[in-house]
Amino acid sequence: MPRDTSTTDDLVHNLVANTACLKAQQIDRNKLRNERVSLTLPRPEKSSVLRAAVGKKYESLCEQQPIGRKLFQQFLLASDPQCVAAAEFLEELNAWRFAENETIQMAKQRVLAKFFRPESTFFLSYLTGKYAKMCKDLTEKNLDEVVMEEMMEATRDFLRGRPFLEYQKSPFFSRFLQWKEYEKQSITDKYFYEFRTLGKGGFGEVCAVQVKHTGQMYACKKLDKRRLKKKSGERLAIVEKQILEKVNSLFIVNLAYAYDNKTHLCLVMDLMTGGDLKFHIYSLGARGICLDRVVYYTAQITTGILHLHSMDIVYRDMKPENVLLDGKGQCRLSDLGLAVELSKGKTMCQKVSRVT
Repeated sequence: MPRDTSTTDDLVHNLVANTACLKAQQIDRNKLRNERVSLTLPRPEKSSVLRAAVGKKYESLCEQQPIGRKLFQQFLLASDPQCVAAAEFLEELNAWRFAENETIQMAKQRVLAKFFRPESTFFLSYLTGKYAKMCKDLTEKNLDEVVMEEMMEATRDFLRGRPFLEYQKSPFFSRFLQWKEYEKQSITDKYFYEFRTLGKGGFGEVCAVQVKHTGQMYACKKLDKRRLKKKSGERLAIVEKQILEKVNSLFIVNLAYAYDNKTHLCLVMDLMTGGDLKFHIYSLGARGICLDRVVYYTAQITTGILHLHSMDIVYRDMKPENVLLDGKGQCRLSDLGLAVELSKGKTMCQKVSRVT
C-alpha cells in the first residue's frame, strides 16, 4: 500500500515545531545580556505623575499586585523589629496553611515559640487591646485556625497604618512606581518570537510565544477580529480581558500581556505544558485517573473557583478541557470567555451557550 505522505508531512512538521519550541526554552544568556538594555527601568522623576495617580489602598498596592507585595515585604524586612516580626509572621502563616498531618503540630509549636513568647526576637509587640492579651495566653491547646485568622487580621490592621505610610515614602515604593511606569509601555508582535500552534477555538487559535528580552515562554490566545465581529463576540473578549486583569491565583491561568494588531486581539498567558485534564483522563495510559489525583485536582480546581467567587465572578465553563496542567502536575482553570462578574447582591440564572 502507498504511504500516506500527508500524514508523514504532518508528523515531520509537528516534530520540527516541537523541537523549535523546546529549544526556545533553553535561554541564550549572552544574547539576553546584549538585549537587556531595553529592560532598564524609567528614571524615578518620570513616575512623579504616577505617584499622585496611583491608588492609596493597602490591599491593592501591597497584597494583590505581585511586584507590590514583594517590594512591601522587602521594605518590612529592612525596617524596625515590629515590621520584621509582622512580615515573618505572615510568611509563617502561609507555611501553616499548607502543612499536613504531623507537620501541623510542628508548625504550631514553631509559631508559638517564635511569635507568642515575650523573650523571642519576633514577639508580636505591635498587638494591642484584646489581641495583646490573647497573645500572652496562647498555648498549643487554644491555638487554632480561628485564632490565627484573628491574629493575621490584626497584623494586617497594623500594617495598614504606620508601616504603609512609611512605605509610600521609601525607595521601595519608588521602585514600585518605576515598575508601574515600565508596565505602561506599548506591546506589539515585535515583542515576541512566535512558535507552534497549541490549539484552535471558535474565535482563533493559541500559540506558544517567547518574550525576546527575557526568554520567558507564554501561550498567546489570538482572537480573530473578523470572527469576533461576525459572531458578535466582541463583548465576550473584552469581558474576558477585564476579568483576567483582576485574577491573581496559582490555580487560574493568569494574564501576562494584552495587546492587539490589525487582525487579532492577543491575550498572552501562562504556558501550561502538561496538557488538559481530558487528555489525562481519556488518552494517557489506562482510561481514568486514580483517586489520589482526583482529590488533588479537585482541591486545586475548588481553590481556583473560590478565588473567582471571592471577587463575585462566576466561571460558567467547567469541563475537563478547560483544566490545564503545568510542568509540575498542578492544574489551573483556563478560558474565562464565558465568565461574568456580578454586581453585589445579584445572582446569575441565564443559560450559557458557547459560540463555535
